[in-house]
Amino acid sequence: MSLTLSTILAAAEHGAEAAGAHAGEEEHKSEAPFFIAGAIFVGFAIILSVIGFKQPDFPATAGLARAVMAVSTTLAVAAVASAIYVAI
Repeated sequence: MSLTLSTILAAAEHGAEAAGAHAGEEEHKSEAPFFIAGAIFVGFAIILSVIGFKQPDFPATAGLARAVMAVSTTLAVAAVASAIYVAI
């Protein structure tokens, strides 16, 4: 095989076309972490609201109120963080 200028240019052009075809493609991240965190958060909110409707004095103690707030905040942060992870 002879390495002439035309064969080198043709090979370079073919390589650039092949690289350009994949340049616009992005790696797709799984959205499963977002759906899992969101589903857990929704489930927790539903259970919490049912308990709140059945027991008007819920949460009975300040410590339990802090625990509910901590779990709620943690689940909200997890859902938002997983959405950001998927988006980036």
